[in-house]
Amino acid sequence: MIRPRLPRRLPFGSPLQLLLLSCSFALSAYAGVRLLEGDWFDVALWFVGAALLHDLVLLPLYAAADRALVRAAGERRRRVGFVRVPAALSLLLLLVWFPLIGGQVSARYGAATSLPADRFLARWLLLTAVLFGASALVFAARSVRVMRSRWGTKGRTPEES
Repeated sequence: MIRPRLPRRLPFGSPLQLLLLSCSFALSAYAGVRLLEGDWFDVALWFVGAALLHDLVLLPLYAAADRALVRAAGERRRRVGFVRVPAALSLLLLLVWFPLIGGQVSARYGAATSLPADRFLARWLLLTAVLFGASALVFAARSVRVMRSRWGTKGRTPEES
């Protein structure tokens, strides 16, 4: 009789990963219970509306924009990631902080925190510029590395070869 061989490791990951995942589920459950304590119907309606808005409107829009970017890049598709990543991060920050960036809740924010709310637009623009600048630096460094590997390890330019 052949006995099935048991795997040496659990298929779930390391014990640390399981602990972190359990803690994140516990924290999410606690936050969900606290969030739904008050007006649970409006909160649930907001979540359903946000999911529908994302899946039916936003996802097709940014998928089409990404597809157009890839088509425009043509043979240089590897370079698309250097635009895609900072653009996605910048748009995510805009989506999360839109009421403050757009100045729609400036009075409420100022009353609740006694801090000025007029700095969010400038900070978001600065962070967007930093993201695109860092992406350009990474692109330049990788381009130089690729060029050096094509020219050889001695650092000769194609004209010297």
